[in-house]
Formats: sequence, C-alpha cells, structure tokens
Amino acid sequence: MESTERNITDQFGRVHDYLRISLTERCNLRCFYCMPEEGIQLRPRSEFMTNEEVVAMAKIFVSLGVKKIRLTGGEPLVRNDAKEIIKELSQLPVEIAITTNGILVDKFIDNFISSGLKSVNVSLDSLQREKLNKITRRDYFDTILSNIHLLIKNNFHVKLNAVIIRDVNDNEIIDFIEFTKDNNVHFRFIEFMPFDGNKWDWSKGLSYKEILDMVKLNYRNNFSRIEDKKNDTSKNFRVNGYKGTFAIISSVTNPFCDRCNRIRLTSDGKIKNCLFSDSETDLLSVMRRGEDIVPIIQETVWHKKLMRGGMNTLVDLGKQKNRSMVAIGG
Repeated sequence: MESTERNITDQFGRVHDYLRISLTERCNLRCFYCMPEEGIQLRPRSEFMTNEEVVAMAKIFVSLGVKKIRLTGGEPLVRNDAKEIIKELSQLPVEIAITTNGILVDKFIDNFISSGLKSVNVSLDSLQREKLNKITRRDYFDTILSNIHLLIKNNFHVKLNAVIIRDVNDNEIIDFIEFTKDNNVHFRFIEFMPFDGNKWDWSKGLSYKEILDMVKLNYRNNFSRIEDKKNDTSKNFRVNGYKGTFAIISSVTNPFCDRCNRIRLTSDGKIKNCLFSDSETDLLSVMRRGEDIVPIIQETVWHKKLMRGGMNTLVDLGKQKNRSMVAIGG
C-alpha cells in the first residue's frame, strides 16, 4: 500500500468516508431475500461487538475521515443497547443515519430526535398486506405503515426501500411511485442481489432498464431525472408535482462502483469492502488484543476491488460465496 495519510483510500483513488455499522444479525422479520427460511445459526454474544467496542470502532473510523455513519442489521433496533449506541455516536462530528424495518420506530422516535438523527431508511417491499406478510413471513403491516407516517409527520428524511422481484412485487412499481404523490418520501427500487440462502437467480430480477421502461410507459413525459449527489448509489427521479421522489439502485446491471465511498463493518467486527465481496478482515480480534487497527483498515480498503467485489459478470455473482444479507448489514 502506498498511502500513509490518515484517511481511507483505495488503489483506484476512491476516498471512503461513509461507514455502515451492523449492530446485530438478529431480526424480527424473515424476509426471504435477506434471510434463509430456516434462519441463521445463532452465535455466542461474545463474538459480537459490545456497546463500547462499537463506539470505539466508530471513533477510529471518524479519525480517518469518516463523515457519515449508518446503523444497520439485522434489525438494529432489536439490540437492547441500541438507544445508548445512538446517543453515544451522536456525540461524534458525523451525520448519523439508520436503516430499519420500521417495526420499533415508535419506541425510538424520541431517541432519534434527541440524538439529532434525521435520516431513516425503512424497508417496504409491498403496499399490500398479504403480500408484505408473505415476503417478510410475519404480520407487521399496520405497524410499519403507521411508523412510516410517524417519521414523515416528524419531518425525518425518509427513504423507503423495495427489493423488486419478478412476479412478486414488480406489479407494484407504479403504486410505489404513487405513494410519493402525497408523501414526502424517497422510494427506492433495488435490484435483486445474491446472498447466502436467498436462492438468487437473475431471472427473478428486474433490471434498471426494465423498471425505467415501466415508468416511461406510465408517466411518459411527466417525470424528470434529478441530479445525483456525489456518491449516490441510486439514479433519482421525480414525477412532476409530486411531494416525494423515487430512484433505482442498479447494483447488478448498472453498478455505481466508480464512486463508491462505503465501508461495511459487520456486527462481529469484520470489514467487508463490498456487499458482493466474499472476503472479510477481522478488526475485533485485533482490537481486543490491544493492537492498532488503523493500518489494517487502510490496508484492507486499499485492496478493494474495482467493481462488485471482483464479481464482474452475472455468472460470477451466481457462484459467489457470501454471508446472508441479514449477517452483513444492509
């Protein structure tokens, strides 16, 4: 590695200033694209980062130039000390955000407000009760919708994430966009990605082009492209006159790797350079030995692959070995 500066840069010149920390592998839903039907093997709590270790890790990454931290899971809010972690991280000079399934938002809304957390991503794969229950293998439809409206009412920046799967929820794309007519949310359509146990097959996926063709057919010239932010993973749009916006995240067919600034830290303290990566670097064991993890962070990210963790084709993606999504962190 050539760079010795106190930042996190890879060999392609990409500066990594956005850290996504998974707080837990546990979740109160069982979404089939995220978690195997049989669940995942539970491990001893000692294998995962403590409250203090999460904060200590975050402080080190912030010292290396990280400007934004997003908490993920699993479902981060099922962790018993989630409120304390959010409060501690809010003291750092970074933007704090969270990705959740929405079930426990009402229990945390005061914590979010007092901590200055304003950006909340909520998974919402259907606007139909029976279909959402089938996707999640649980029945929390009313709670999730109620908490989304609670976030909107309290002026949070709300992003709604739907993994679009053929013959499952692809017929709701226009309904999702119509949800933005009267609700100030950013609805994002995510291409179906491969993870352990989700029986991925690209024939089940819808591409960026297919989704956009559906939008063009329905809205014709009544929608427009919105300028993307510097490191956006999504291609953003708005229907003219609608309060909210929508976007497509084309991780499979049209990846955004050239502008990636993200690092993922799993709940057991390992760096994953990419969601698609089949390699990891253990930081937690090194930290627990009292050793400096900074050189390891820099060295690991320096060797980040140019695109999709080195998985350059759909054939590569179908053969990769990876964790379940729930065990990585969204």
